[in-house]
Amino acid sequence: MIMPNPIELVIQNEKEYRSQVRKAAIASTVGTAIEWYDFFLYGTMAALIFPKLFFPKSDPYVGVLEAFTTFFLGFAARPIGAAIFGHFGDRIGRKATLIITLLLMGISSTVIGLMPTHDSIGVWAPVLLTVLRVCQGLGVGGEWGGSVLMSMEWGSQKRRGLMASWPQMGVPLGLLLSSLMVTIFIHLSGSQFNVWGWRIPFILSIVLVIIGLFIRLSVLETPFFANALKEKRIARQPVLEVFKQNPKEIILSAFVRLSEQAPFYIFITFVISYGTGTLHMDRGFLVNATTVGALLSLFSVPLFGHLSDRIGRKKMYIWGSVLTLLFAFPYFGMLNSGSPILVFLAIVISLIPHDMQYGPQAALIAENFPTHLRYSGASIGYQLASIIAGGPAPLIAAYLLHTFGSSTAISWYMIATSVISLIAVSMLKDRTRTDIVKEFNENHFGI
Repeated sequence: MIMPNPIELVIQNEKEYRSQVRKAAIASTVGTAIEWYDFFLYGTMAALIFPKLFFPKSDPYVGVLEAFTTFFLGFAARPIGAAIFGHFGDRIGRKATLIITLLLMGISSTVIGLMPTHDSIGVWAPVLLTVLRVCQGLGVGGEWGGSVLMSMEWGSQKRRGLMASWPQMGVPLGLLLSSLMVTIFIHLSGSQFNVWGWRIPFILSIVLVIIGLFIRLSVLETPFFANALKEKRIARQPVLEVFKQNPKEIILSAFVRLSEQAPFYIFITFVISYGTGTLHMDRGFLVNATTVGALLSLFSVPLFGHLSDRIGRKKMYIWGSVLTLLFAFPYFGMLNSGSPILVFLAIVISLIPHDMQYGPQAALIAENFPTHLRYSGASIGYQLASIIAGGPAPLIAAYLLHTFGSSTAISWYMIATSVISLIAVSMLKDRTRTDIVKEFNENHFGI
């Protein structure tokens, strides 16, 4: 018996198929970039001005901790968003769920740009900021899994690493766009940046959302889910089922991300606070350095995703994690030199070992879950790292710096995250060569 290809069951025309692959990759990348633009914009503002605008009665150190705490709450909400939207993504489809997450993120960010500060409404300002940050976290939590699956499930069997890496480019694109917007409005508003200049990048989110919606509405549902729906092979309670069937994969997916996510938010968020507060460097210079790093990542993320198709996901990931470990002390050594050139290089170079992990990461995680539970399982595993890695990283770094008075403890923290990730990735299956079309047929057609 010839086993049916799920893509062929949806589209027989080669030209139409290629068009959908392009649309899926573009829609996933652009939508994810918009989501991360909003998320990173908040992180930059939390480091630069939110302590003064929303926590003005705290001393500088406490104000920074309070601002980074709201930053962390966005991460804490991400696994909840992953569970909520993972459920619907595995029940009603990738496309519809992605439209909802995009709207949630964009509207929340726009409202942040319009909301009053502590001077106007007192304690309600940080409360409202926290609520909106949680909404951002819910949106991002549901976004990643759908975007990766939209691209990967439309793509070629032999290029899953590359196809899944396109949505990953949303991170450097979002970082690049948010950094550029902050830089532009720092210069345009000058001394008024803390008054109105910071608001404009948030308000412009609504324009980006409209563009993202237009692109996403043109993409068909992925062939794997469309046929699972047609054959009535949809999980009734996908979140519960994936915890029963794939608990090991969920836990390992979270720990695998430690060496990628925790250092990343030190590299692009904490470094701005550290650079302005400890090194007394110009904030515009620091933002510009992260912008160049993000520009480099536009090329390195898909490159490492592509290389993972050639050499294997795990091998590519291990190399990145080892380099992160080795770079922990040189990174702060370059920053602490005070040399603008070395500081600039440290910030830019820091994203390369991150990208070596982030490029193959989406496929590495998603391939470890079956089609009918893939949105829920991949999303939850991926986003659980937000609680143990990305969210607390700036807080932990700020605490270690304050407690020990130097960056040495932060470097050891980065090394510890790398060691844990190396152990986790060694226990996760490398399914680079697995035929997920065959898997689809075995699971959905019984052949």
